[in-house]
Amino acid sequence: MSDIQGYSQTGEAQFGDYVQLLKPRVMSLVVFTALVGLLVAPVSVHPVEGFAIILFIALGGGASGALNMWWDADIDRVMNRTKGRPIPAGKVEAGEALALGLALSGISVVMLGLASNIMAAALLAFTIFFYAVVYSMWLKRSTPQNIVIGGAAGAFPPMIGWVAATGSVSIEAFLMFMLIFMWTPPHFWALALFMKEDYSNAGVPMLTVTHGRKETRKQILIYTILLTPFAIWAALTSIGGPLTLATAVVLNAMFLKGAWDIYNRDEVVAEADRYAVEKKVFTFSLAYLFLHFAAFLLEALLKTFGLGGW
Repeated sequence: MSDIQGYSQTGEAQFGDYVQLLKPRVMSLVVFTALVGLLVAPVSVHPVEGFAIILFIALGGGASGALNMWWDADIDRVMNRTKGRPIPAGKVEAGEALALGLALSGISVVMLGLASNIMAAALLAFTIFFYAVVYSMWLKRSTPQNIVIGGAAGAFPPMIGWVAATGSVSIEAFLMFMLIFMWTPPHFWALALFMKEDYSNAGVPMLTVTHGRKETRKQILIYTILLTPFAIWAALTSIGGPLTLATAVVLNAMFLKGAWDIYNRDEVVAEADRYAVEKKVFTFSLAYLFLHFAAFLLEALLKTFGLGGW
């Protein structure tokens, strides 16, 4: 982190500016996958307890976002995609973001421990630490493997939800984790292919910057291939069923087709149509993850009527 204390505020911060510090779009994914992990677990929780669990997991996700924005403010102002964020835009002081992130970290971890169990709280604390320190402060600016290793932070929420309900980790929780973990590289590298200049200008060693576009296309295909077995495997466990398996087969076939199309892209054509294929695959990858977890949730609902599951 450098030169972030020098930002001058352009006006009084609004409530929405502080909400933006929490990365609400990322938080929505955290909330949804954690909720699925909680609801598909074999141990049910009281609705009030469940609401509290998801609320504190969401606050933990927001804390990670605020700490990330505090640390990355210097590079955020260089990137077109992020220069409108509250700190580089001069709407919120860097110190305020740090204070908010630290406060929410403590509150979310302590309250999750009280609402569920110590193991879930410890996992949430580790997730915040991993995203804010291991990924943001270390990996992001030091290695093209940043998004590969750092993807673990975004993969923990369904496991935390499961552990909050059961007090333990199982193969189902591990596979939900791996589904997000293996999905993260092709998802972000598809984005990086049409945002390369942003990362290059900011000095972030994204794979597109350090190894080039051709290698990035190959790695997208490799990771999409590696992702598929985990998606199928998850569908064959206790949280899966015919619906989940069918969803996994269709979605992974479509993702593989998109990754193959990216791999076979001609750079001249890619420039001419402004990376239409890359943008299409990036957009699809969002739907891919949502639909996978929605299938887990629907399968659990069907089981309550004796219709789903194996």
